[in-house]
Amino acid sequence: MILEVAILDVIPGKESDFQTAFAKAQSLLSSMQGYIEHELKRCVEKPSRYILLVKWETIEDHTEGFRHSSQYQEWKKLLHCYYDPFPEVEHYQSVFP
Repeated sequence: MILEVAILDVIPGKESDFQTAFAKAQSLLSSMQGYIEHELKRCVEKPSRYILLVKWETIEDHTEGFRHSSQYQEWKKLLHCYYDPFPEVEHYQSVFP
């Protein structure tokens, strides 16, 4: 299992619009092969910052399957206009089984 971690800095004042768009976009994510589950959390100290945690079966399910799909193109249209700066995405795996 791979954990995708993305820190999402949303343009201040656009948080409500982002959350509405994300509510629509999350079905695109959950429809993908290898998807397990996801969580979107909002930062208490910085209310325009969110963290997206997505569990995938393999890293390729995210980097190749999702990112090269038509669903990702729709994801980009819905969400990428809200980020400043553009998020850095990292992948993590368990250290201890």
